[in-house]
Amino acid sequence: MASVSITGFFVFTHNMKNLQEIFNFEQFDNLEWVSGQVVEGFITGLHRSPYHGFSVEFAEHRLYNSGESTKHIDWKLYARTDKLFIKKFEEETNLRCMILIDTSSSMLFPFDEASVISKLSFSIYSAAVLIQMLRRQRDAVGLTLFSDKIEFLSEMKLSESHSKRLYAELNRCLHRDKKDFNRTTQLADTLHLVADKIHQRSLVILFTDMFASNTDQLFAALEHLRYNKHEVVLFHVTDKKLEQQLGYQNRPIKFVDMETGEILKLNPNDIRSHYTQNLELFMNQVRSKCGQYQIDLAEADVNSDFRDVLIPFLVKRETLF
Repeated sequence: MASVSITGFFVFTHNMKNLQEIFNFEQFDNLEWVSGQVVEGFITGLHRSPYHGFSVEFAEHRLYNSGESTKHIDWKLYARTDKLFIKKFEEETNLRCMILIDTSSSMLFPFDEASVISKLSFSIYSAAVLIQMLRRQRDAVGLTLFSDKIEFLSEMKLSESHSKRLYAELNRCLHRDKKDFNRTTQLADTLHLVADKIHQRSLVILFTDMFASNTDQLFAALEHLRYNKHEVVLFHVTDKKLEQQLGYQNRPIKFVDMETGEILKLNPNDIRSHYTQNLELFMNQVRSKCGQYQIDLAEADVNSDFRDVLIPFLVKRETLF
């Protein structure tokens, strides 16, 4: 611990630099603490930005609606802000949110023994930060981890003990064996299960690389969520440089499917044009379906920072109230 610069960490969290830097502090082994610092830094930057209208500062209040009882108005806060806010209580919940993370083997990419940044680790840290944000706004949150089966599924609660349980599961998943290959994903089946299990209208946030064997089944599952009146934010997690642009050296490379073990040997330059065209066709189809079902689709590049996750979340939450 003596070799770790605490000051440097706080500088990072308040400046929101590239996500690469946060993993230099993996030795803290405390997702709750790390995510709390990221949220503090994000909120500090938010109040200095055009997004200052989001209600992140007064998590224990909500705006007064005309015609309501004035019994619980916070008059001291009114004196400071010239706005009417209603005091919220511990048992009150603004929103119910279920966070789903695809933990299949393809999410371990980019695979490098010396690196801790992968699609899975990015998703886990993003989920930890969202849990912090949700709890600060008195929102109930649940967590689902899945690959070819449901690995963990919780209820949506607000309590501190519940959030600690979620962080413990995220931490366990973060430190799973990096060589845990050949784990496929049942994305569509999981979404159908969640759609049936959640009986109250909720916000569903999904982190996945969209490597589904049957896209028609995936879209049917997303439609199921919307049919049940749930709001959906889909984070397409990717390494943009390597997965979308094929940013590899101009030489023959062996590509291994981390879920099936299938091997291809080819030169990226020979297929880059055809590959990027087909990928764009697929993504246009995804964007079209998400637009049709009113699902918020956001690109989440593992080489970027948490703003790409927190801003879409706050925009969606703002539209729900």
